[in-house]
Amino acid sequence: MSLFQLALSSLRSRGLTVGLAVFSIALSVALVLGVEKIRTGARASFADTISNTDLLVGARSGSVQLLLYSVFRIGNATNNVSWESYQDIAARPEVDWAVPISLGDSHRQFRVMGTTPAYFERYQYRGGRSLQAADGGLLGDLFDAVIGADVAAQLGYSVGDPIVVAHGLASFTEHDDMPFRVAGILEKTGTPVDRTVIVSLEAIEAIHVDWQSGARRTGAATPVEAIRQMDLQPEAITAVMLGVKSKLKIFALQRFVNEYPEEPLLAVLPGVALQELWGIVGVAETALVGVSALVVATALLGMMALILSGLNERRREMAILRAMGAPPRTIMSLLMAEAVIMAAMGAAIGVALLYAGLAVARPWLDAAYGLYLPVEGLSARDLAVLAAVVVAAAIVSAVPAIRAYRMSLADGMMIRM
Repeated sequence: MSLFQLALSSLRSRGLTVGLAVFSIALSVALVLGVEKIRTGARASFADTISNTDLLVGARSGSVQLLLYSVFRIGNATNNVSWESYQDIAARPEVDWAVPISLGDSHRQFRVMGTTPAYFERYQYRGGRSLQAADGGLLGDLFDAVIGADVAAQLGYSVGDPIVVAHGLASFTEHDDMPFRVAGILEKTGTPVDRTVIVSLEAIEAIHVDWQSGARRTGAATPVEAIRQMDLQPEAITAVMLGVKSKLKIFALQRFVNEYPEEPLLAVLPGVALQELWGIVGVAETALVGVSALVVATALLGMMALILSGLNERRREMAILRAMGAPPRTIMSLLMAEAVIMAAMGAAIGVALLYAGLAVARPWLDAAYGLYLPVEGLSARDLAVLAAVVVAAAIVSAVPAIRAYRMSLADGMMIRM
């Protein structure tokens, strides 16, 4: 009988305890690989928060700050971009399309964004997916609002419900004289759009007709019908999304914006800014990898403890093997082979558990959190993790193997039946 067959026979004779050890290793392997899938999926989803937009333009500040307020709706711009500057940049021969964005107001802690209908086509995420309405339509009337999936879910809105926009982000003053109507609810995207109320640029101007310096003018009450007849072209916007006709022109256009003589502006590449931001917020992924590695180490130590605790009960077995001519190194190799087999079985079952879990949880994660986890084969990193688990099992099994190696034949034969 070969060493491998002997190890399998020995493991089968202790099926229950061995099965528990294998299952604990399988769970830890599934956890490690699952964390890796979630980590890479979260990073890819983060990088795909905005795609196919070549440049973001805003007031001169920092690239991360511009990305935060224009894409993630976090913080505020240091200044606005004048409408004349926006038109000048949008008219450049390198520019294929331009979408203006206006921020500043809110609705029950959700940001309100003014833009043009082109935003629903030009804002893309996850490698090129455009925004789609899950219910209702997009902007039609001046006082239409399209809300993200999280806004609708948390506030219980449906199509046709009224929305009153508050002035500023932390203001108790509302534009209650000009309520909006929910025209549509967007599909879940897993991006900041889910937490945004989208209206037209003209609507932002309309609700501020009777306002000056951040406050309503005393006694001013322009009728809505009169406002509809006004020229509601904005004087300034918060940021601009740009697409260029040729990728070769991106850096030339970026340099033109950064050196714009009329006012201090900044143009950033969204992908570069996202990587810079991920470097700040991505520390959590290191913690996740560390925790999962500790779980695997705990499972392997448990396996070592199992083998150690069973040595006393297996002294008779070891003595019989020695009496049949097996040298001490064979006893040592047998225990290490058992550990490697248990680790390999646990790794294989862990991979099966991982893909079973992905098949069940993947649609839910995508729908609830916008976290897309593609079902792909094991990567080189995953295979390295599995190999490391098996090698680590062989290493930790050396402790009980060395102890068994030192057991003498007489020590085993002295144990009574």
